[in-house]
Amino acid sequence: MPRPRAHIAMVGVPIVSHVLPGLAVIRELVARGHRVTYANDPVVADRIRPAGAELMPCTSVLPVADNNWPDDPIAAASLFLDDAVQALPQLRAAYDDDPADLYLYDIGAHAARALAEAQGRPLLQLSPTFVGWDGYEEEVAVHLRKLPGADAYRERFARWLADCGATTTDVDAFSGPPARAIALIPRAMQPHADRVDTGTVTFVGPCFDAPADRDGWTRPPAAGRVLLISLGSAYTRQPEFYRRCLAAFGDLPGWHVVLQIGRHTDPEELGDIPPDVEVHSWVPQRAILEQADAFVTHAGMGGCGEGLLAGVPMIAVPQGAEQFMNADRLVELGVARRVDTADATAETLRTALNDLVGDPERVVRSAQLQAAARAEGGTMRAADLIENMLAAAESPAP
Repeated sequence: MPRPRAHIAMVGVPIVSHVLPGLAVIRELVARGHRVTYANDPVVADRIRPAGAELMPCTSVLPVADNNWPDDPIAAASLFLDDAVQALPQLRAAYDDDPADLYLYDIGAHAARALAEAQGRPLLQLSPTFVGWDGYEEEVAVHLRKLPGADAYRERFARWLADCGATTTDVDAFSGPPARAIALIPRAMQPHADRVDTGTVTFVGPCFDAPADRDGWTRPPAAGRVLLISLGSAYTRQPEFYRRCLAAFGDLPGWHVVLQIGRHTDPEELGDIPPDVEVHSWVPQRAILEQADAFVTHAGMGGCGEGLLAGVPMIAVPQGAEQFMNADRLVELGVARRVDTADATAETLRTALNDLVGDPERVVRSAQLQAAARAEGGTMRAADLIENMLAAAESPAP
């Protein structure tokens, strides 16, 4: 029997790398007949609406327009708290008279948890990156709390929790591991995966639309091998790095190169473009990786998952945040070389590519990790888990 139509609300933040991982799940829930609303800043409306969700405008104060993120983790955390404080009244205006049967929320959307708890509604986190593990508190969080500004941040967070209607008023409990989460990443990318509580967290791997994610790019008939170079959506102002890539790969016999430079770099800054290189501000990354033979990536979690799912070798050039940890993990898995930006000369990049492509052990390892990622279930499993949670919430207590 088909499940009854439910109102599912997704609450997110307008960071592309946080929005994209869950869009296929949203589209699948809509296809199954559910009403899905998506609360986010209108700046990402063109990403959300094609998935079939109803946009609930919720303006954000996160610095996504100029990509001006602080390096200090406490300053960055404060930005997300600022965003939550101003977002919650907007969410209440949208959902107090039209509450969702289930709230899905991004790891950065604190206001979603406050709203769901105030309404007494079930809540499920969709995490686009790794989650906490048993020991995270002692190994990571305790050190963050010793940083300058941490005490003031926690005091401000506590004051907000006391006034926002949430039932969880302890800062550590509120911002710590959720009661239920779906991790939209391969389990292989999770630090200390053996210490993650699988009773509360389910790894489903990268989630994509089977036909849609293969559209948008055609492999040139004359291309022997294809190399994709992309630093994602946030750290793309790197003209010198792109010039080094052109020097490394632009005239490499038998290779066709697709270079994504983002919207902050002018193609004119790159100089002469070799004939076997195509340059774009944005590319359908998933579609290209399905047809690619290698990937130069900033090691954002989305790119790592897509690379593993495509089974391609990766040159990881981390730029910030958790990308350094991700890059090291790819190396540990045996499918990548890490080349830091300062060391990314034409020679080191070309050597890394040749070593990866010609390594038979890497080929075997890529195939194993690709199979494991596909077996995690992806979009369909995520949608099934969400519907199961809805069914459990609707069932009367014994």
